[in-house]
Amino acid sequence: MNPRPDLDLTLRLTASAADSRRGIVRAHPEVILALGMREWDAIEIVGARTTGAVVAAAAAGSPSGVLVVDEVVAANCGLGEDARVTVRAAQVTGAQSIEVQGLPPAGRGVAERVLRSALLGKVVRVGDSVTLLPRDLGPDFPTADTTRTLRNSMGAQWSTELLTVTATVPDGVVSVQPTTAVIEAGGPGAAPTLGARPGSTTTTATPHSFTGGAAPMNPRPSGSPGGSASGSATSPGGSSAPGGGSGAIAAVAREDLVGVADQAEVLAQWLSLALDRAELLRSLGTSPHLGVLVAGPPGVGKATMVRSVTGDRRLEVLDGPSIGAIDPAARLEAVRAAAERTRENGGVLLVTDIDALLPAESEPVSTLILDRLRSVVAHPGSVLVATCVRPEEADARLREPEICDRVLDLPLPDAADRAALLEVMLRDVPAGELDLTDVAERTPGYVAGDLRALTREAALRAAARATESPATDPDSADPDSTGSAATTAVDARLEQEDLIGAVSVIRPLSRSGTEELSLGSITLEDVGDMEEVRQALTETVLWPLQHRESFERLGVQPPKGVLLYGPPGCGKTFVVRALAASGRLTVHMVKGAELMDKWVGSSEKAVRDLFRKARDSAPSLVFLDEIDALAPRRGQTGDSGVGDRVVAALLTELDGAEPLDDVVILGATNRPELIDPALLRPGRLERLVFVPPPDAEARADILRAAGRNVPLAEDVDLARVAEELGGYSAADCAALLRESALTAMRRDIDAAEVTAEDVARARDAVTPSLDPDQVENLRQYADRRES
Repeated sequence: MNPRPDLDLTLRLTASAADSRRGIVRAHPEVILALGMREWDAIEIVGARTTGAVVAAAAAGSPSGVLVVDEVVAANCGLGEDARVTVRAAQVTGAQSIEVQGLPPAGRGVAERVLRSALLGKVVRVGDSVTLLPRDLGPDFPTADTTRTLRNSMGAQWSTELLTVTATVPDGVVSVQPTTAVIEAGGPGAAPTLGARPGSTTTTATPHSFTGGAAPMNPRPSGSPGGSASGSATSPGGSSAPGGGSGAIAAVAREDLVGVADQAEVLAQWLSLALDRAELLRSLGTSPHLGVLVAGPPGVGKATMVRSVTGDRRLEVLDGPSIGAIDPAARLEAVRAAAERTRENGGVLLVTDIDALLPAESEPVSTLILDRLRSVVAHPGSVLVATCVRPEEADARLREPEICDRVLDLPLPDAADRAALLEVMLRDVPAGELDLTDVAERTPGYVAGDLRALTREAALRAAARATESPATDPDSADPDSTGSAATTAVDARLEQEDLIGAVSVIRPLSRSGTEELSLGSITLEDVGDMEEVRQALTETVLWPLQHRESFERLGVQPPKGVLLYGPPGCGKTFVVRALAASGRLTVHMVKGAELMDKWVGSSEKAVRDLFRKARDSAPSLVFLDEIDALAPRRGQTGDSGVGDRVVAALLTELDGAEPLDDVVILGATNRPELIDPALLRPGRLERLVFVPPPDAEARADILRAAGRNVPLAEDVDLARVAEELGGYSAADCAALLRESALTAMRRDIDAAEVTAEDVARARDAVTPSLDPDQVENLRQYADRRES
């Protein structure tokens, strides 16, 4: 029998909603046939690490050299967009059992049959990440009530949870079968049932560093929005042993609380006064009661900070999402029991992600739950600490003076804090020469949970490299070791390339739910002769990040925004991609009227959410493409006032009461005269930059850049071709070379180069798209602005 072939394909992160996060990849039908496979067979994908998946046929017309995957499969491969992978038919066996790690507290009450049903038909190997979304495609599987059961048990987060496969029997690539046993790592052999106190735990863990082995390093922070840095533990009996188990809230040493040391000091002082010096407060005529709401971005380490500041005090923990997912009666009983234990024994009651337990849209049981929390605050010797992402998303009554009368905000870590966090996390990791400052600058918007996922991905890459490298001298190996496993474990070292590669795979929580720009390898240096555009973007976007001290020294605020205007196809969006490719800021992209909604208030809320995400992921860039459709002149549209309200919301965000620090606005349009003038005054989109059509020299640069990988014959003179392309935009020039290559293929499917004749014929098919009248109007607009 001939061995099945290996093929090299290019990864594309464009999986459809039906395929995404279900362990399914798409390949061209000819590729499946060439691999000697059938649709819905198991495929092995070899990248930075090897993983398995189920392969299905791509849509008609898809390129044959592309493998369409989702972000989970890409992370399992250890690669990102446009990476090359080797694929082959997988030698797969049915799993007798698989062990998974990362179930949130609410998921530990789910029956094993439900977990098995969610994983049924998926192909995995040790180290892979997998979701609980059933496959639901291909051959029928008995998964009828799985989705409903998981939603009722785990709430809305059930479909986003990522589990890690920690062991399989047998080894290698396996598929989950109806007879496979699904075991929770660290559990008694199966997923435990929900105890009498769901989501509750009492801990007295001793401090340890972020690098402690107890906390699993998942590709995405799992569990509650706090991620691996702020999770909570629930053992089958409802309490965790000292030291915390897998998934427990990490008790980090106080000196390792990077970026939140001041907040930790304030909280420690409040706890000391309320619990240790209550008589002093009473002598001053005030009550020693204490209720604190700790707010901050997901994964920043809110619960971790509370756990560390608490020290050796008794800490009772309630996990808000897991309790909020159960029925109201059980929810109230869980809170009542935890409150009673805290009052009887003293100490701190910590409620994580309290907005899931007490949402802003209050329920009847919320009043009774607030009464139980109020009793904890009022009782001498007990205090209440709650965490949430945004206080306004929790029940407003929570911030009454007799409950949580104090709010402590945890900031997003800046570049210096991110470098310090990485240093703490990698303190005990064998590594080569690491430039953590460079990594920190490439990770804007990352929090502690994201950085933990980053170090895990980098470790997977280092381990894959070590296992693929040849074994060292056998005479120097440990005589008691078998094989090369011990040798590679000793020789494995984390390198700078592992961390940089992980940055392209790990997407931070602050960017979840936003569109990602396709960057490629372009930079601002590739933007042809658009000198004024490059200078404006450098001064407005890059200088405030790279030379903040210069602005402070001169006592001025950096510009807030730039408007790029010019004919279609002249590179406005291209320069934004080049800017984002620097990796020093997060880009939030909005196209045209995407924020418009017919429902009253929805459009304004979309604007507020956009800028909130930009603040949470600062330093960031908000790119408003086709801004004339988003912010037209007020009073001149027939949309029931939606456009006027959106413009008002934009103006409020740009220079309202809440500062817009480290956030730059960039707009692009080919109709600048339609934009509301209020947006174009100083302090808003104050820099207006005209992007003109390319001249002959610029067209030659564009042709050379577009033809970098095109084999051109010696008779092709790009400079002469560029002179003949009057009226062609940058997009037209790139399309001309693309059509030239297709012309060469029509002439000879095995053609090795593109000739001048091919280029000449392509010009008949690709005509200039620029409208001379529109170009002239835009030039006159630019002249009026300058004068």
